[in-house]
Amino acid sequence: MKDIVIIKTEEQVALMKEAAMLVSKTLTEVAKVLKAGMTTMDIDQLCMQFAKDHNGILSFYNYHGYPHNICASVNDVVVHGFPNNTPLKNGDIVSIDFGVILNGWHGDHAYTFILGEVAPEVLELVKVTKESLYKGIEKAIINNRIGDIGYAIQEHTEKQHGYGVVRELVGHGLGRSLHEDPQVPNYGKRGTGLKMKENLVLAIEPMINLGTHKVYTDDDGWTVRTQDGLPSVHFEHDVCVKKNEALILSDFSIIEAAEKANINLNSSYY
Repeated sequence: MKDIVIIKTEEQVALMKEAAMLVSKTLTEVAKVLKAGMTTMDIDQLCMQFAKDHNGILSFYNYHGYPHNICASVNDVVVHGFPNNTPLKNGDIVSIDFGVILNGWHGDHAYTFILGEVAPEVLELVKVTKESLYKGIEKAIINNRIGDIGYAIQEHTEKQHGYGVVRELVGHGLGRSLHEDPQVPNYGKRGTGLKMKENLVLAIEPMINLGTHKVYTDDDGWTVRTQDGLPSVHFEHDVCVKKNEALILSDFSIIEAAEKANINLNSSYY
């Protein structure tokens, strides 16, 4: 079936940036306080309250029956982890994926946080996955194709570092709906797929595993884990296709600044 691609106006892109920035600001609040001993349910409640206090509607809660406000994916969980009351510990990594609706438009992105001292190979996985996100974003320009994004991510993570690129879960279009066409895989061939037009808005989100690319889903029907039990990292930006350089609607710099200020997080990452 042919993709139904919705191109936004400049006014709509501006509204989407506001929604994306509310997600970024919410994740910044997490970065300010995250430490060992906190639970992912604590983070869930923090994100819910901050978004509501800033007129956001929660995108994830009850989406196809999803029972929480955030996805909190710890260590070997790739995506869609349920928040719970298990205390986080030093050496954990946790990916927080969060979405809001603001003025009728969705913002949706994810960030992987490090608690304390983590193994060097995990630190490198976090670094390379974040780098791969920007490699993909570089390709989100007019007349490039969706496959160019996936190729750039796969080249940097799988071919250069030997990591596993998850196949079953992909990025997506974004707008008035949380998931729009086109799908945006984190693997692929250059010059294939949909040709991108100006003001197509995408959620680009590499999900990269330290070991195998193979995953499985828990009995809850949501939680996706690596098949070999090794860690997985997830970063996601909201991106608008432009002529020479993609416009990133979300902002990691404020999250990173809060991380640096939080002495509980591993400064060696920077």
